[in-house]
Amino acid sequence: MSCVLTVDVGNTMTNIGLFSIEHAEGPSPASNPEPMLLGSCALTTPARITADEARIQLEQALTLMPNDPLDGVVLSCVVPTLTDPWRAALTRACSSRTLVIGPGIKTGVRMNYDDPAEVGPDRIADVVAARATYGSPVLAIDLGTTTNFEVIDDRGAFAGGIIAPGVALGARSLAEAAARLPIIELRAPERVVGRSTRAAMQSGVVLGEAARIDGLIDAVFEELGYSAPIVITGDGAESLTALLRHEATVDATLTLRGLALIWQANQRR
Repeated sequence: MSCVLTVDVGNTMTNIGLFSIEHAEGPSPASNPEPMLLGSCALTTPARITADEARIQLEQALTLMPNDPLDGVVLSCVVPTLTDPWRAALTRACSSRTLVIGPGIKTGVRMNYDDPAEVGPDRIADVVAARATYGSPVLAIDLGTTTNFEVIDDRGAFAGGIIAPGVALGARSLAEAAARLPIIELRAPERVVGRSTRAAMQSGVVLGEAARIDGLIDAVFEELGYSAPIVITGDGAESLTALLRHEATVDATLTLRGLALIWQANQRR
């Protein structure tokens, strides 16, 4: 067994997870037992951070998890200026080589993408975990600063995806662009037709996001020629999934588990 620390630095949130992983024996992540989550926590991603500041955040996060010796560390970072500080902090705090998700990393998934190097590390992790857990085909949806759709086809390959503004970004853009519109709480209103400005905005932003996701799911399935299981992760996944017409599974640890599976895949000799 190995104990692996996973760090997913997003535009808005930084998620950290600790996993217990059985030694890999099969040819791909999908053929091996899934990592077991031992503990996790979430931090706000700052615009800037030093290696010392990242190390302090990391040490505080680790106090919330089992104190097991680390066999490996894996980092996913979608903010280029934060990659080096986090890599340095992880190396200093954990005394272990940090596997940074990027070009050249083994995933066990065929990438049918014009330029695979363009695919963000968090998207790669979602693809790996979705296929390993739910098989193929499968559609993974990640809610965050952006709403990302990742499509794994019936041959188990990454067929491509969709990137759209996230629900919080949409609400913030409305308030910033229109002087008389307020910041709103991101929850579904009681009715579609709002009787106040806030309710009208909640309908447009929250119910609008659910309608957009439903519509894009239909469009993806029509283009593929078949349907697939749907898995949703990210900020507010449970509440938004409840608003969809499509049946979907909420998987809160999808991205972190994908990082652990990628670490596992890259340990084979």
